Amino acid sequence: QVQLVESGGGLVHAGGSLRLSCAASGSIFSINTWDWYRQVPGKQREWVAGISRGDTNYADSVKGRFTITRDNAKNTMYLQMNSLKPEDTAVYYCYADLDTSGYGTLQDYWGQGTQVTVSS
Repeated sequence: QVQLVESGGGLVHAGGSLRLSCAASGSIFSINTWDWYRQVPGKQREWVAGISRGDTNYADSVKGRFTITRDNAKNTMYLQMNSLKPEDTAVYYCYADLDTSGYGTLQDYWGQGTQVTVSS
């Protein structure tokens, strides 16, 4: 059983910073890619950033403000969010595709989400 648990959400003023974490636990052989998504009520879930073994990518809306990193030894991913704007308010979800067996079969897992609220 694999679990992804996010933490670090909260309430911050515009211009402030938050650091989200996503820790994976359970039977994990390796993690291929990590991603952050976010969702506002009534809207589709939106991809925010992703990190593979060597590359990082960002949505245009967060480029230059957010930084995604991973700590392979801890099976943890982070999202440093700077210069936050009210439009960044959403529930943030982490996603990972990972191998639990060592045979190269990747499975998708999602965290439960953490609320980020940016006040103007």
